[in-house]
Parts: sequence; structure tokens; C-alpha cells
Amino acid sequence: MSAPVRLSVMGAGLIGKRHIEHILARPEAMLSSIVDPMPAARELAASLKVDWYPSFQDMLSGNRPEGIVVATPNQMHVANGMDCIAARIPALIEKPLADDLAAAQGLVEASERAGVPLLTGHHRRHNPMIQRAKAEIDSGRLGQIVSVHGMFWLIKPDDYFDVAWRREKGAGPVFLNLIHDVDLLRYLCGDIVAVQAAQSNRLRGNAVEETAVIILHFASGALGTVNVSDTIQSPWSWEFTAGENPAYSHTPEACYQIGGTRASLAIPQLDLWYHPSKASWWAPIERERLSYQKEDPLGLQIANFCGVIRRTAEPAVSGREGLETLRVIDAVKRAGETGALVSI
Repeated sequence: MSAPVRLSVMGAGLIGKRHIEHILARPEAMLSSIVDPMPAARELAASLKVDWYPSFQDMLSGNRPEGIVVATPNQMHVANGMDCIAARIPALIEKPLADDLAAAQGLVEASERAGVPLLTGHHRRHNPMIQRAKAEIDSGRLGQIVSVHGMFWLIKPDDYFDVAWRREKGAGPVFLNLIHDVDLLRYLCGDIVAVQAAQSNRLRGNAVEETAVIILHFASGALGTVNVSDTIQSPWSWEFTAGENPAYSHTPEACYQIGGTRASLAIPQLDLWYHPSKASWWAPIERERLSYQKEDPLGLQIANFCGVIRRTAEPAVSGREGLETLRVIDAVKRAGETGALVSI
């Protein structure tokens, strides 16, 4: 077995700390440093007995890692990613790649020109449950996919919006939350070529949307709907249904339904519904619950990143894939503002 991959984490906030936990837990990886100017990050590095640097350049002058996990605020992703590419250090960048589509495209193209691996932190794709769903769809078990539905309903507390940027455009559930759901629906059901949307901010009155209803047009001809709101007390969201993050309640509900001509699939339960005798609404319908081995997708994402660095694996979610998902979100935002059908 090769030596563990030495990884640095830039940004020691909430998600940065979760990446650090998983790096420490994976045999393929070791934490070499934390890059974050805040005193709390320095204290965390000291408690873990790893190097601490206030900046990327300081880190380059000290303990150069083999890979970097970028978990800084969204508006810093492009600059941080460009620094990694210039230093020829592979990077795993938290979603979204950028808060601007053109900047994200420039980042991805720069990594491809330089041949420096760039991965996007859409960790849900690594979930074994999603991998099982993908395999079932690709096998043809559902037949031709006809329609898809996704839900993200939950309520963010009033004090969540005490932070000013969370009340401004670009900080609503479409950009911050829906991007994960859209990425999974793209992964499971194929490319999205056009969107329509309506959005509202009538309850809180902030500059940012709080509710949106979206129609997705897939390249395959399938249609999808996604309903997203952060003002509803509800159990129907990935956060509550998947049981992936212990910070949230776990509810025995579904957040996605994928409908095909031979069967339909509810996620995350992986309940496959079909008519065993005859394809008819008058015929009995049965449920089969698909099995899978549970494992934390954030840990699997770190393992994949290490494999990419060691050249034993391909990126599960490349920078290019992250860019294509961001294109859809950008189109949703434009469709919500104009009411028009927006092609991608």
C-alpha cells in the first residue's frame, strides 16, 4: 500500500472541519496543514498537531501538500483554485465552483489546459445509495424515464438571516441548496437542456428568493419538476430524508421520485414500484426495496480525491461536471427572473 496522500484544507469553517474529520479517518489520506488566517484555525491545527498557515503562499513556502481541499467562502473559490493550478497542486473545490458562471468556466478551462486535476465537491454522488439508484436506472429496470420530481422543503430560522449576505441575491435556496439536487438529477437522469421557473420572496421580503418552482427539460425528452422553499416546516428534503448529516432530523420520507415506463423509484428509500403482472392501473402494484451498503459520502469523496492524485482513479465529479451543474442553476435563476424558457 502506498503512503497516505498529504492533503491540506483551506478554510476551517463548518464544511472545512467536516473535511478535516474525514481526512483524519481515511487510511488513504493524512492531514498535512490547515490554511486559514483566523485564530480559531490556528488553534485547531495546534490541537491536531499539523501545520498552520495564514495564506496559500505561506503554505507553499512551508509544507507543500499533494492535494488541497478548498472549503473557503464561495466568492474565493476561483482565486483559490487558480492558485492551486498555478502551483500544479490538484484541488477538490467545494460546490459551487464559483458564484459566477463565466469565472467558473475560466477556472475549469485553466485546469484542463494545465492538466491539473480539479474536482467539484458534489459529495452526494459518492453516496452508495445514489450509486445503487444510478445502476438500477442505467440497467433499464425503470424502462424509459418519463418524469422526475424533487423536493427541498424546510424552514430556516429567523436568526439565520441576521448575516447580511444571506438576505442578498445569490444567497437563496436555489443557489445554495438546489444546486445539490440538480446535480443528482443530472447524474441520475442525464443532461438538462432547458428550464422554466417561477420564484417568490413574499414572506420575508428579502432581495433573495425563498421559494421557487422549476420545470426541467432533459436531453432524453423526460420532464422534471423541482419545488424548493426555505420557509416551510416539512420533512421533505434531502437533509431530512437521507440521514447523511447528523445535524438534521431523519425522516422516513422521500425527496425524489423518478418515473419510468416499467417502474418508478423513490429516493432515498430506494423503493422500486412496479406492476408485476400487467402494466395497468387496474393491476396490483408491488414495492421492492433495493439494498446497499451505507458509507459516508464525504469520506468516499476524500478516497476518490486521493485515488485521482495517485492516478489510480478518475474523478467521480470533475470540475467540468461541476460547471455543467452550475450552468443549470444559472439558467434557473434567469428563468425565475424573466419567466421565460431558458435553453442551456
